[in-house]
Amino acid sequence: MKLSILMPVYNEEARLGEALKQALAVDYPCEIELVVVNDGSKDRTAEILDTCDDPRLQAFHHAKNAGKGAAIRTAVESATGDYMVILDADLEYDPKDIPKLLGPVLDGRAKVVYGNRSFGGHAAFSFWYVMGNKGVTLFANVLFNSYIGDLETCFKLMPLELYRSLNIKSKGFGMEAEVTGKLLRRKNRPYEVPISYTARTREEGKKITAMDGIEALLILMRERLRPAPKQN
Repeated sequence: MKLSILMPVYNEEARLGEALKQALAVDYPCEIELVVVNDGSKDRTAEILDTCDDPRLQAFHHAKNAGKGAAIRTAVESATGDYMVILDADLEYDPKDIPKLLGPVLDGRAKVVYGNRSFGGHAAFSFWYVMGNKGVTLFANVLFNSYIGDLETCFKLMPLELYRSLNIKSKGFGMEAEVTGKLLRRKNRPYEVPISYTARTREEGKKITAMDGIEALLILMRERLRPAPKQN
């Protein structure tokens, strides 16, 4: 089995070097590749990527910022793994948790695995951020009669071909809701494992906003109202 780790990057020069180092230093239980997409960064992101000579890393560059969903689409088009997982370059997620996500897959217990964050004092930059995340997750559970714990988690591990088949259109953070909505509509219920999480503040570069939460609700409603795809 080969795992493609997909890393979208936008203006993360202060954290990117360490993010790459951490991702490549993990003792994974399978072969990996790290596919990084520089999404139109205006800082030293491209320069930092050019200095990394690890053969497991592939770097791609967008001329203009297009959003997280667009960056993941570029990464997915170039990835060669059997499975994929997204890892942001902001150091909020610990790549050492990725083997935990792989466990249920390698054991044959699951095909789709989500990393479930336990929010605490160090893991939330604001009360409203956590409530917004929980609200969006609750909305999805009600719509699809499911019980997942963390819809907005970055750590979504699944077969690469499954992600491609979802045909994700959202260019920004709405891709998180679109992925989950389409999985739940297909009756693909994610297996969840606990992961660590350290949120950064708005001053440190946190990019997600309340408008992204509203967009997520609209995307979930849209996916719920669509007819279920025909099964082969």
